[in-house]
Amino acid sequence: MAADLSPFPWLAYGIDAWQRSVIFLDVLRERGNAFLAAEHDPMRNVLTFGFEVVKDGRDLPRPVNYWMARVTPPAGAPPTDPLNRPFIVIDPRAGHGPGIGGFKADSEIGVAIAAGHPCYFVGFRPEPEPGQTIEDVVRAIVAFTEDVGHRHAHADGKPVAIGNCQAGWALLMAAALRPEAFGPLMVAGSPISYWAGVQGKAPMRYLGGLLGGSWLTAMTGDLGGGKFDGAWLVSNFESGNPANTYWTKQYEVWADVDKAADRYLGFEKWWGGHVRLNAEEMQFIVDQLFVGNRLATGELTFSDGTRIDLKAIQSPIVVFCSEGDDITPPAQALSWVSDLYGDLDALRTHGQTIVYSVHGSIGHLGIFVSGGVARKEHAEFASNMDMIDVLPPGLYEAVLQPAKGIPNADLVPGDWVVSFDARDFEDLAQHGGTSPEDEQRFAAVRRVSERNLALYRQFLQPAVRAMATPPVTWALEQLHPSRLSYTLFSDRNPAMAWIRGAAEIARASRQPVADDNPGRVAERQVSEAVTRMLEAYGAQRDALSERIFREVYAAPAVQAATGLAAATVPPRPRPTESPEHHRFVAMAVERLRAAMTEGGIHEALVRAVLWVRLPTRAADERSFAVIRRIRAAVGRESLPLATFKEVVRLQYFMLLIDEERAIETLPGLLPDDPALRAKALAAIRAVAEAAGDMPPEEARRMAEVERIFAGEPPPADSGTKVRRLRAPRAA
Repeated sequence: MAADLSPFPWLAYGIDAWQRSVIFLDVLRERGNAFLAAEHDPMRNVLTFGFEVVKDGRDLPRPVNYWMARVTPPAGAPPTDPLNRPFIVIDPRAGHGPGIGGFKADSEIGVAIAAGHPCYFVGFRPEPEPGQTIEDVVRAIVAFTEDVGHRHAHADGKPVAIGNCQAGWALLMAAALRPEAFGPLMVAGSPISYWAGVQGKAPMRYLGGLLGGSWLTAMTGDLGGGKFDGAWLVSNFESGNPANTYWTKQYEVWADVDKAADRYLGFEKWWGGHVRLNAEEMQFIVDQLFVGNRLATGELTFSDGTRIDLKAIQSPIVVFCSEGDDITPPAQALSWVSDLYGDLDALRTHGQTIVYSVHGSIGHLGIFVSGGVARKEHAEFASNMDMIDVLPPGLYEAVLQPAKGIPNADLVPGDWVVSFDARDFEDLAQHGGTSPEDEQRFAAVRRVSERNLALYRQFLQPAVRAMATPPVTWALEQLHPSRLSYTLFSDRNPAMAWIRGAAEIARASRQPVADDNPGRVAERQVSEAVTRMLEAYGAQRDALSERIFREVYAAPAVQAATGLAAATVPPRPRPTESPEHHRFVAMAVERLRAAMTEGGIHEALVRAVLWVRLPTRAADERSFAVIRRIRAAVGRESLPLATFKEVVRLQYFMLLIDEERAIETLPGLLPDDPALRAKALAAIRAVAEAAGDMPPEEARRMAEVERIFAGEPPPADSGTKVRRLRAPRAA
């Protein structure tokens, strides 16, 4: 029985702190041992779900270290509906091993399974295949998606693909390469527009310029014997938040070691799972994306001459990002839209649907691992992918509100109701972008990088490669600080031999003190002071880095040396609408006008619903729930989702180019059967009323639709406004 030390609070605190310290060292020992145990496991991952590998990337014509598995639903999960479209979750290869998309039960995989969808996971082995390139990886994603599509050929829609972080840009490249293979795409925390940002935020976008470009990437790959150690990417990530990296993460475990150890060890199993890339892969990422920024403006070209044009993507794209993310801030996740399209009409005429959601505070990793985010945002996206797939072309923001207390909340299954509100490019600009001045600076960085890389390859690379013998490469890898932080505390270190036994004694005689113990109070005060000091250091370092970058690369001498000072063209070419696209739009408009009198009850119903809902500039989940029930009642086979999507798009464009004529011709689409008209009208009203009381303009339109479906003559002035779609701007 432990002695009562309450009269001696500082002595009690000393014993408690010693016990916590010993147990904390044992936690670090377990962490290090787990790191060593997994170091040579070719299939290491942190998935909490069972799975069966169904396709191995090593069997492709161009072998890659990726694999695809079908996820096994856990016990108690709802049965999988074979007609539900499958989901594919692709994890980022950014220094860590795979599994973050299914790290917890509440995860991207978890919410897809809970919604009754077949689910697949794309992971990768720690070592790349010889000669593997990013182009090979992108083509492997295409092959995996096509395989899933063949396995679920009778599903109601093409596969939904989710790309986390660095997997997001690879997924968009794959969808641009083979658009017909993909259903809706979701990119979560994915950088696409790498120069974009807001002054005072996103300091990592300046790193390439401060290092003089990508020559250091090339040298690191050469010192690695042709491979790039993912530990460098991990340490780069950690350097962004020195307070958390050097103090808070460890202190929180030490302060609550009795409860926090399991969660910490579970996360560290993923965080310490370092993987490698071929040097050529990493060089492509830095040159073409991070420094070159060639993806968002259609400049990126594969080695076979294929140009990766994101405008070729036919599927809706969901972009999920957060204001609290310093790794992929909203500007880098969203600005590619305005980089790629001149205006909203250009986006629409390409038939593109883009939905975005900006979380207010969650950090980069929280986008993938937070249970709260999974239960809210990811769950809503997963359950509404069919709705997203049939949204008319345009730009939308996903707006979530609690289901409790709102009208017709019983129409939706979860705790939240989502609406997709129409937005314009000005709304995107609120989250940051790339100013003309920053374009000049980053364009200078790109040219400096190209020249420094050429100088390195000409004069230093032969010597560096000669030095990088296998023993040197192995030693440099083992001495990497990120790897030493694991191995030094493992059983490999003889100095840790006494920790296990001491920790067992400490746990058996544990004497925790109360939170109001003066030692604990002082401890928290010291921790807060250390945290504030490191946060201040990080903020000052970032501010200084930004100032150096802006001053150096805006200097007239640098601009002149890189050939940008007297340039008469923009530093980065922007996609323009070609004359061929103008002609295509003009012919499409004429075809749409001619087709306004064609169709039947399905076309009439969709046109009427869209017209009634146009003034609200939003699509509500509750309204789509009614549409889903109507489709289920008449049979999904009678109106497949792909057909329904095509009808929605055609009717929407008809309303955009000439709203007045679209409504004038509506009666001609209706059948003569009054009962069928009444049934269709009831469906329209159910959809319109699902979101609650209709606003005045929507109610007026609903009354006009009722008159049309009843076959009554029009009043002298129906008040219908004419809307016309603007032609894309000339190049």
